[in-house]
Amino acid sequence: MQGKTDLAQGIPEDAIAPGGMLAGMYEGEHVVLARLEDGRLRAVSGSCTHLGAPLETGKVSDGQLRCPWHHARFSLEDGEAVGGPALENLGCYRVEQSDGLIRVTGRRHTPAPRRELAVETPIVIIGSGAGGYAMADMLSRLGHGEDTLVLSAESDPPYERTFVSKQYLAGRQSRDEALLPAPGQGLGEPASIRLGTPVVSLDPATRSLTLESGETVSYGTLVLATGARAAMPDFPGAQDARVHTLRTLADADAILAQVQEGKRAVVLGASFIGLEVAASLTQQGLDVDVVAQDAAPLASILGEETGQYVRRLHEEHGVTFHMERTVTAFKHDAVWLDDTTRLPADLVIAGIGVLPRLDLALTGDLALCEASGGVRVDGNLRTSDPHVYAIGDIASYPDPRTGKPLRVEHWVHAQRMGQYLARAFTGAAQAPFAQTPFFWTGYFGTQMRYVGHAKPEASRLEGDPGADDFAVFFREKGEDRAVLTVGRDMLALQMEERWDAQDM
Repeated sequence: MQGKTDLAQGIPEDAIAPGGMLAGMYEGEHVVLARLEDGRLRAVSGSCTHLGAPLETGKVSDGQLRCPWHHARFSLEDGEAVGGPALENLGCYRVEQSDGLIRVTGRRHTPAPRRELAVETPIVIIGSGAGGYAMADMLSRLGHGEDTLVLSAESDPPYERTFVSKQYLAGRQSRDEALLPAPGQGLGEPASIRLGTPVVSLDPATRSLTLESGETVSYGTLVLATGARAAMPDFPGAQDARVHTLRTLADADAILAQVQEGKRAVVLGASFIGLEVAASLTQQGLDVDVVAQDAAPLASILGEETGQYVRRLHEEHGVTFHMERTVTAFKHDAVWLDDTTRLPADLVIAGIGVLPRLDLALTGDLALCEASGGVRVDGNLRTSDPHVYAIGDIASYPDPRTGKPLRVEHWVHAQRMGQYLARAFTGAAQAPFAQTPFFWTGYFGTQMRYVGHAKPEASRLEGDPGADDFAVFFREKGEDRAVLTVGRDMLALQMEERWDAQDM
């Protein structure tokens, strides 16, 4: 940050317009000075607490600062991380105006007020993934960690699942670096998390849960955040120990154990997860083949042109594609395709989709949504039982833009559902959940942002894929409903802000 403006020395009062920002330094720290839309000035730490993005390249919107990379949201009033994927708050600084100058004069402490709960306790959250952990973290920050219990079937403590197929599998990040801190970020008593504790049944009448061990746990308010499981392939040899799915940190450990001895990998499915795995294993030095039934990677979601762009990215790094093909068997250290092609394989990874975990909801006789395949919830994420809520991959909520049931399988969206519900339980969020879905993916240093949700009937391209600078808008019923961007982070933020406003 050498050469940045010294904000202690001051800048002219007219240097920042409403909604604008300026990056500078204060006592060696990177700070962003922002002017809210109503003219007030605020100063916060300049790097996103998620992965360090420079926040001055983000956007001020409705009293919040949005990160340009992964669209985390921070309150400019108190620095609070109010929207995933960031969980840790920003530092805040005092700002003064005098003699025609704006100056940063020191740090300011902004303790979050403890809000009373509007639901019965204990709050029990089933699942420690994106939604479950984010909710427990927010409840802890709001002063209700002691009222919250998380039951997790996984033996690993909560971790950043987006790292599993990217940084961790590619060998760029250690296992410990993928783990998340205790809920509350040190700002409040952390919620209790019981690991390796599968829940097998739910009895709404007695408000109790039965664990796999036979133990019974009572709840006042229950939140289902059970997530999804990876779909398993079905062909002769699919049960071989060298055939994997990738959903958990433990799955990645099993793959990495074989990567050390392997030279060739076959990835089944040109899905987001399949393509991330292909990129990561290529970076580990393996020769990688991708087998998929589609004509182009991701074409059914992102369109043919984007699919071919993604394919070129991978092929430039040595990945070989076998499109419009299916696997018929895995035997004798090779995958066999339906056209009799033999692909040598030391390991196979299936990225063929996920299935929502609905077993527990079924034991509690909760209403399901046939259209979207999830647990039906209202705009406040409440199920058909008034004491039970559902978030994340299993929740089918009313799309605020169309009114139709919507179920979204994105990490950030699940986090935001959990954060929303925690705030709703304390009265800090009262309107229905209406945040625009967002996810990101990346291959070989190229980052792709996707905002919105659409089953595209048409699309239009702006920019030049050959220059890694383009956007694809997806239309449904004559309206733009989603956009994919490469090299256009501000456009992605602008569209998210616009659609959020429409949804409110």
